[in-house]
Amino acid sequence: MNFVQPIRDSEKIEKMKAHLKRKSERNYILFLLGITTGLRISDILQLKKDDLLKSHINIKETKTNKNKRVKIPGYIKKEIIPYVKNLADGDYVIKSRQGVNRPIDRSTAYRILREAAEQVGLSEIGTHTLRKTFGYHFYQQTKDVALLQELFNHSRPDITKRYIGINQDTLDKAMDKFRI
Repeated sequence: MNFVQPIRDSEKIEKMKAHLKRKSERNYILFLLGITTGLRISDILQLKKDDLLKSHINIKETKTNKNKRVKIPGYIKKEIIPYVKNLADGDYVIKSRQGVNRPIDRSTAYRILREAAEQVGLSEIGTHTLRKTFGYHFYQQTKDVALLQELFNHSRPDITKRYIGINQDTLDKAMDKFRI
């Protein structure tokens, strides 16, 4: 099983954004939604135009079947709204170029992210990287593992910390200091 990591380096995040925006606005919006809302890729792919024209995204999570309400951060609205307004009513936000009106699939999202990651020199990247990146940076800014645990719907704080790679960071730092 391959483990994916969050993107810890803000500079790499900016390079990913720039690369994706140059290639495709749709792919850029996919990345932006993933790293700023903490939604799973399966839930992002189900979003439609109307879902992003409000202050909050209201969904039933695909994995848990639970209702979820996530505020769309104001600072990304200015980038999302022009893109969304160009879509027809009822269109999927991350729309496939094949077929009438359907979203891209997970494997396409994976390929998009892997290609962009390769361009900016990142490895251990997958679709879950977006959610983990959100969690990692949310935790770094707030240090509130309980709130992040609630956002992610995890049962215990240690699960959340392991999920976002905080435990790995701690282990890595300890190994850097270790001498025998």
